[in-house]
Amino acid sequence: MRVPRTFVFVDLSGFTNYTAAFGDDAAGRVLSTFRGIVRMVASDRGVRIAKWLGDGCMIVAVEQGEAIEFITDLKHRAADVCAPLTVRAGLATGHALLFEGDDYIGSAVNMASRLCDRARGFEVLMPTMQLDRLPDGVTATPFGEVELRGFPGPVDVVELSGVPQPVGSDAPHAWGRTPFV
Repeated sequence: MRVPRTFVFVDLSGFTNYTAAFGDDAAGRVLSTFRGIVRMVASDRGVRIAKWLGDGCMIVAVEQGEAIEFITDLKHRAADVCAPLTVRAGLATGHALLFEGDDYIGSAVNMASRLCDRARGFEVLMPTMQLDRLPDGVTATPFGEVELRGFPGPVDVVELSGVPQPVGSDAPHAWGRTPFV
């Protein structure tokens, strides 16, 4: 079944070097803190953690705005507690094949992953042509064209930054959202 979704790949940048410098126990504590923040922000923003990928994760959202709010909020909340590590991410929207009921495959998934690989430091990258509408408090800055492995030709990209509106009483209610399929 093909479904429209927004995918976010998130990586705790610098984790391998941090582990080498400070040891497995220290790295485990940072990773545990990071995962706790991811769970909290995902719950607050109405997105699903599709899978953990070592020191990163794949997020799936029904609405692009929720995905953008998630990653910009996560980047902000994790900045101090995960330092000196940084959160980088790639985001892409499109149709994907819901595979065996719990995974997604398709071009949007691959693009989000490749953009995350391309991001550095605190960067959150997404294709310019896929940008629908930015949530309040978030801005998109032209990043330029990038070559992504597996994609023909360069992709024009924006960098997302800012802090989305706090989750509050005006946030959409869970029962009013489109259910995951």
